[in-house]
Amino acid sequence: MAWGILIVAGLLEIVWSLALKKAEGLTRPFWAVFGVAVAMISLGMLSYALRDLPVGTAYAVWVGIGAVGVAVVGMLFLREPVSRIRLLSLGAIIIGAAGLNLVGG
Repeated sequence: MAWGILIVAGLLEIVWSLALKKAEGLTRPFWAVFGVAVAMISLGMLSYALRDLPVGTAYAVWVGIGAVGVAVVGMLFLREPVSRIRLLSLGAIIIGAAGLNLVGG
């Protein structure tokens, strides 16, 4: 159950980051408030998952889902550059989070 909550919390990281992008420097209040609200929900879910998961592993997975997800959405939908080094770097994030999970207990 904790892993499922953590994964949803990580996916919400993607949502709030993109909402803040749409907020355009907090000049669009709806998107700014929405982004901050989703961020708080994501943080609350992370906190709940930490009751059963090691903090280092859970935090790395949470941040990793958000970082990789936002980067992929940016490349696919926001015309952000796609390069071999960017893709390799995203792979390194995934491998690092998976490695922590394997040795984290």
